[in-house]
Amino acid sequence: MIQPIRNKILYALAAAHFMTLIGQAAAETPLRALLVCGGCCHDYGRQSVMLRDGIQARANVQVDVVLNQDRTTKTYFPMYEKKDWAKGYDVVIHDECSADIKDAAYIQNIVDAHKNGVPAVAIHCAMHSFRTGDEVWPTFLGIRSYGHGWRKPIDLDFSIAEHPITKGLTNWTTIDEELYDSRKIFDTAKPLLLGSQVSMKGKVETSVVAWTNDYHGTRVFGTTLGHDNKTVSDDRYLNLIVRGMLWACDKLNPEYLKPYTGPNGKFDTLPAPVAAPAAGAAVDAQKKNATTDLSKSGNTVPRIEKLTPEQEAAILKDVKV
Repeated sequence: MIQPIRNKILYALAAAHFMTLIGQAAAETPLRALLVCGGCCHDYGRQSVMLRDGIQARANVQVDVVLNQDRTTKTYFPMYEKKDWAKGYDVVIHDECSADIKDAAYIQNIVDAHKNGVPAVAIHCAMHSFRTGDEVWPTFLGIRSYGHGWRKPIDLDFSIAEHPITKGLTNWTTIDEELYDSRKIFDTAKPLLLGSQVSMKGKVETSVVAWTNDYHGTRVFGTTLGHDNKTVSDDRYLNLIVRGMLWACDKLNPEYLKPYTGPNGKFDTLPAPVAAPAAGAAVDAQKKNATTDLSKSGNTVPRIEKLTPEQEAAILKDVKV
């Protein structure tokens, strides 16, 4: 009689231990992030690597990168022609600078992926991209910004809101940076961080420089900071990006606030220039092309080239993250 009871106890303990191991494995599964960057006016080659490595050093997140080498305001990403362009990803980081891409169907494809539940992070010039004159892109961002002043230090003030993203973060002053205006804050957005800068006229200008947005139930984190390489590689900036990203994924917890230890994700480059099709062509492309899942190794958007180890080393030369 004692032996069967003992066996049952051992079986129950073994089962409990097995379930614990399963739970731990599930909890430690890395998130999948897609970093989309490229366009006018910024060193996206270096910054893409700084962001990828900075995120992976701080969070259990594998980052795939799509870097467009076009340096104009018409930088075009063919993957956005696909309805399912974000399939397989837990979060998308928008770091584009494409002010003169105005195809409504193309832009709608981008925001629809987030409307359907994919969290997002928007960085710096993403706020000045896709300027169609309507509210589609700004509504997704939660803010409308029209421009910026000169490049001078920005004093950052975290005291305006208590939020998990900013918990433990302290005020600091950037190097010479661009202070974007924040002329319209949507009702769905919550400011987290203020930035103040002395303008060319000697007046102190203050704007919201980081916020959250509720986009049809999907979490979005945005910051207008991040013009200069020294800012993008700053530990304090990367900590803000990582906390905002994990919050957007509802994973801002100790299980994900630890370094990613797996292999780097894919790093794909689009050669410059990749011309945008005529307005409305994005819809036609959906009918003609097979769907593309960027999250699966070896299945990338047509015309994308792989970054070689030598190219990556050149990008990282003299850069410390």
